[in-house]
Amino acid sequence: MDIEAVESRIAELERRISTVAEVSAREKLYVGVDLGTAYIVVVVVNASGEPVACALEFAQVVRDGLVVDYVGATQIVRRLVGQLQERLGRELEDAAIAVPPGTGVRECATHRHVVEGAGLNVTSILDEPTAANAVLNVENGVIVDIGGGTTGLSILENGKVTYVADEPTGGTHLTLVLAGNYGVSFEEAEKIKKDPARQREVFTVVKPVIEKMASIINSHIRGRNVSDIYLVGGTCCLKDMEKIIAKETGKPVCKPSNPFLVTPLGIALNCVKKD
Repeated sequence: MDIEAVESRIAELERRISTVAEVSAREKLYVGVDLGTAYIVVVVVNASGEPVACALEFAQVVRDGLVVDYVGATQIVRRLVGQLQERLGRELEDAAIAVPPGTGVRECATHRHVVEGAGLNVTSILDEPTAANAVLNVENGVIVDIGGGTTGLSILENGKVTYVADEPTGGTHLTLVLAGNYGVSFEEAEKIKKDPARQREVFTVVKPVIEKMASIINSHIRGRNVSDIYLVGGTCCLKDMEKIIAKETGKPVCKPSNPFLVTPLGIALNCVKKD
């Protein structure tokens, strides 16, 4: 994995949250839609895989990979797509989506219907860690995607996925622990979790949950030829959590500066590959 190339791509995508790149009227554009437990993210890239635009919105319409508010999810995706089309002055057509590993056929279909309900043609459905590898380009190792509801992983050997798994425990569990510890609402606990000034304090409180995430990883890589661990997903933004993962697994851990945007970008890049 070329970490410098990954950081460059992610930095460019961060810029595209508030700006758009110049595109010609005939240039083919591709869309990646990430229906997360905490955020819905829509990413647009060009045929070269360069980020063109990005829009996101906090949402609680998906839980552990299951769409629990179909109408709300569709409305949010439609709103985000509309914002991007207005900013780009272009219609968006094709999209890829991703789901946690092991998501059932019926749940996958619901994700597809949500995005199609927003006016996009779904060209592919991937599992989230595999989607992330379009950005990371890992040849051998395990990609661990820790989102709002679950810890999902894909083991790769010679660039090919050989094993996938997904278990409950994600950012929502961290928030619940914080809410109980401080005696505050879930919403207030979310604010505490995301406050940069309180990261060290938060880390101390939620450390047992991070250790559980590490145990999930350990249970799935045990006996397999895994040399390195690559962390992605919004929950991994918590400062120093990679140190706990490394300590508990005994494996080197790599985490991009903004792991939150890796999977959404990878979903869009997989849409390019399908064309």
